[in-house]
Amino acid sequence: QNAVTIASTLRDALGQDAAHLIKVIPNLSMIMGDMCDVDTEGDCVDALKKLQYLICRFVEIISDSSSPPVVLFLDDLKWADAAS
Repeated sequence: QNAVTIASTLRDALGQDAAHLIKVIPNLSMIMGDMCDVDTEGDCVDALKKLQYLICRFVEIISDSSSPPVVLFLDDLKWADAAS
């Protein structure tokens, strides 16, 4: 039930842009469904900014939808930039 509520909230908040998150987080399609009919290949001048915004909204929605605290585990951050 909670996954259905979160998926609905994500769809309402992100709309068709949720397909971009599913492309980056494939397991997200298990709760949101397949959004393969949405074009995610289009040219976007600010693609990185858009992705950063979508990830921030995703974390915000997940944390607001959960009554217990949300723990975000970031693994392999050493690969986050070229200098590492």
